[in-house]
Amino acid sequence: MSSISDRVRSLIDQSGLSLHDFADQADLDAKHLSECLSGTSPLSSVDLAVIADEFHVSMDWLLTGSEPPLAVAARTTTGKAAEALAAARDYVARRADLDKLGYPQPWRPVSLTVRSGNGYAAQGEALAKSALRAVERQGQLPQNGLPELIETVFGADVAVEPLGDGFDGLAAMGQGVKLILLSTTSNPARQRFTLAHELGHLLADDDQDVHLDRDIFDRAQKNDPSEQRANAFASAFLLPEQSLREAVGVARLTRESFGTLCCDFMVSPETLAYRLLKLRVIDAGGCDYYKRMTVREAAAIAGRVEELNQRVAASEEKRLPGLVVRDTRAAYEAGKATLRPYASLLGVDVDELRDELATEQDNGGAA
Repeated sequence: MSSISDRVRSLIDQSGLSLHDFADQADLDAKHLSECLSGTSPLSSVDLAVIADEFHVSMDWLLTGSEPPLAVAARTTTGKAAEALAAARDYVARRADLDKLGYPQPWRPVSLTVRSGNGYAAQGEALAKSALRAVERQGQLPQNGLPELIETVFGADVAVEPLGDGFDGLAAMGQGVKLILLSTTSNPARQRFTLAHELGHLLADDDQDVHLDRDIFDRAQKNDPSEQRANAFASAFLLPEQSLREAVGVARLTRESFGTLCCDFMVSPETLAYRLLKLRVIDAGGCDYYKRMTVREAAAIAGRVEELNQRVAASEEKRLPGLVVRDTRAAYEAGKATLRPYASLLGVDVDELRDELATEQDNGGAA
């Protein structure tokens, strides 16, 4: 069985660099690294973090020689799903490494046992109510800043990557990691529903490894029990019954008021129509009528096209997982890691970042 030193030596050999050149490239002391690899002294957690980041492997692999199933899936899946899994693999590895440095995932599941006898849609509704209670205790609003809300209230990381059409999102879990990865899109309502849908998978603990949703609205996928539960959760979480009934009020629903509700709750007309049908606010005919409206039509009817355009621009932007960013910087500032992992996460040059942080410190900590 290979040792940590064997695995590090193998990586250096595969890189084509000498030990001295690798140490220089990674900002490590060549003499110290040589002593560690010869068994004279152990590799520190900082050393391992630098080596893992330099070679794009996880600290877990350096320590044990084994990789998580997600890393294997990322190499064996093709198409946009492969790109999504590769991105998830990187974020999961970073979170696992942070855990070993003393920065575990701050995951806070809801206190609810999902019982199989209740029916999957009912389970999703109950799970959403429990999640909304957790949101209320934190004083957060589910209508605003949903990625930030999920990170703050539940402690799951949320990332958005430009993965193109044909992929909505995934939920990765296991090894102490909880991650939601979404694709950038010009459809903010769909992205928002996908985010809530993936949160439902995490809170229900649906998979031991990774839950991949190429298209959360695909009819075949909807037949999966866990998909039914996640969709029910998303609908009830984004459109809480009491809040929705109060918003509808006692007045007769019109196209104008329906369009306003879509904008207020930031959901698609189809999602809102089916939720109102579920709550018996409208009948099947009304649902069929309203669900045909597009997101842009709803915004135009409500006089909120500019607001929609701003949301579209936001949904098309890449987003780094906020908690990973926070903890990676904290590890650097605590001297548990070098600046290199933080720079590579941000996608910036390490020397430029060092200068930026120095300027920030000179300015009293202002960004």
